[in-house]
Amino acid sequence: MLVKAKGDLQIVGASRLDDGLAVWLGAGRRWVERAGEAEVFAAADIAAALAAAQADVAAQLVLDVYPIDVAVVDGRPVPLHMRERVKALGPSIRPDLGKQAEQPAGFAL
Repeated sequence: MLVKAKGDLQIVGASRLDDGLAVWLGAGRRWVERAGEAEVFAAADIAAALAAAQADVAAQLVLDVYPIDVAVVDGRPVPLHMRERVKALGPSIRPDLGKQAEQPAGFAL
């Protein structure tokens, strides 16, 4: 398993197999559709979280499980890299589409 994230705080991302949506590992090992609802892991704990998430890969619920560097802002994880922010919100050239369109103006993750 290739681990690209290197920060002190991380979340676990994946793609849901039944509809292809980006999802994140939330509390209670359930997959959530918003990065801001993901469970945050210390770097020392991310390997165990990734290993646990692999059970859902084996069960064909998700694929491409990987760690994502985050910062916690107002009590919610916010991905640090632009690629992950776009996955979390939707197309950057069309703010009327994706999860960003469902939020009040000015909302970020």
